[in-house]
Amino acid sequence: MHRKMTLAELNALSVGNMGEHLGIELTEAGDDFICGKMPVDFRTKQPMGLLHGGASAAFAETLGSVGSLMLVNPETHTVVGVEINANHLKKATSGYVYGKASLLMRSRKLHVWDIRISNEEHELVCISRLTVMILERRN
Repeated sequence: MHRKMTLAELNALSVGNMGEHLGIELTEAGDDFICGKMPVDFRTKQPMGLLHGGASAAFAETLGSVGSLMLVNPETHTVVGVEINANHLKKATSGYVYGKASLLMRSRKLHVWDIRISNEEHELVCISRLTVMILERRN
C-alpha cells in the first residue's frame, strides 16, 4: 500500500499547468471521491461572459484524473484520461463553480468517474463522465 497524498500535495500538482491557470483548487478527498472549486472569471469565461464549456470539461478532467492518481501508486503507475463527455445544463457568469468527482467503476486498467459541477446556489451547471486509463510507468 502506498502513502496517500495530502490535499496540499494534490493541489501542488497543478502548479505550472492548466489547473493553476484556471484557478482550480482541490478542497476535499476521500477513498472514492474528490471535490474542488474553480472561479468563473476572465480565465474561464467565453467571449459572451459565460463559463466556457471547455473550462468545465478541464475542471471535470482535473478532478477525475487527480482522483485516479490517488488510487494508484504514483511511483509505479500513471493515469491518462481517454474519454470525457460533458452536458452543460445551466449558465454561470460569476463567483465559483464547485465540482465533485465520484468513482463509478474501478478495475486494474480503467476508472470511470461521474463529475457534477454546481454553481453557488447548488444548481447543476454541468454533468460529466470521465474514463481514465491506468498505465504502468516505464523506467
